[in-house]
Amino acid sequence: MSIYLFLRPQILDFIMKRCLVVTGGGDCPGLNAVIRAIVKRAARERNWEIVGSIEAFNGILREPTEIVILDEKAVSGIHYRGGTIIQTTNKGGPFAWPVKNKDGSWGAVDRSEEMLRKLQYLGIEAVINIGGDGSQRISQRLFEMGCNIIGVPKTIDNDLTATDSTFGFQTAVQIATEAVDKLVTTAASHNRILILEVMGRYAGWIALNAAVAGGAEICLLPEFPYDVQKVLDHVNARFERDRGFVNIVISEGARAIGKDYATLTEKEVGYENRRLGGVANVLMHELKEAGCEHSIRTTVLGHLQRGGIPIAYDRVLATQFGVKAMEMVLDGEFGRMVSYRHPLITSVSLEEAVQKPNLVEPSTALMNTARGIGIHFGD
Repeated sequence: MSIYLFLRPQILDFIMKRCLVVTGGGDCPGLNAVIRAIVKRAARERNWEIVGSIEAFNGILREPTEIVILDEKAVSGIHYRGGTIIQTTNKGGPFAWPVKNKDGSWGAVDRSEEMLRKLQYLGIEAVINIGGDGSQRISQRLFEMGCNIIGVPKTIDNDLTATDSTFGFQTAVQIATEAVDKLVTTAASHNRILILEVMGRYAGWIALNAAVAGGAEICLLPEFPYDVQKVLDHVNARFERDRGFVNIVISEGARAIGKDYATLTEKEVGYENRRLGGVANVLMHELKEAGCEHSIRTTVLGHLQRGGIPIAYDRVLATQFGVKAMEMVLDGEFGRMVSYRHPLITSVSLEEAVQKPNLVEPSTALMNTARGIGIHFGD
């Protein structure tokens, strides 16, 4: 029986409660703004302490435990900084902790029950898990095991259907758009085809927004496998009209009809997803093999889209998410994820949050806009 049951109610009010904050998956502009908002909202309550686990849940699972106190001094001025002050990882986790077998190979073990016992031992009464679809699936499973957990959506791909937008997405779009702006002038100066590869494993929102904003002629998305010959025909038609250059924006998860994703060799322990990359070079070779006679160059933005200073929109949204998450802790609204449904900051069940991804549909308003200004999608 808990010792708290023997204390008078007025004394119980002064007992500090602990809330654990976790950042999982790839880093994202705005993570620090969320952490800061959680801490500052908790500081208005007299009996809540915020702690952070280093590298997602790994800090809890490691020996010795790696957790840090997150007070107002620790989060002062971090809202404009990229990355996360408590670090993150997309490897391992409580349900797939990497272990080395006797033969030298690597396997995985489930340490979720052990982790829940450690959370109880550390006096942690609530968990706020900031992450994308993979992190929120972990949140859902932990909630089903009895963990008082709340999710905060984080993904630059903007691929969660349960929220209108995720923080970090607009910063990634801004970075990609600035890249298109620069490549447009270079392509025009050299009469070249310039291919820009941006992030987007299964959802092409970054590529689509950057193509429209930056004025690209061709945009290739994961949702719509492209026909290489049709892409080449569009390129040739543009050159024949004396335009003399073409800018192509392609998502890392895009692929030609009947082909697989472009992947890089991945040997990192505990990383379960295929590491995408190199599709810009794949497309260049496909166009050359199809008979393209024009000069082609490629640019891969990669992690430039993840780092750096978040734009004002993402800082504001991240701050709203952080305040809402802490207020959900105070109200005991566990098993839910913070959600932005314009104009409201609300919440949805974790089960609903991970049901299906937010993908670009043919009927999407922005797709209609893109086609309306002549952007070609390889179809």
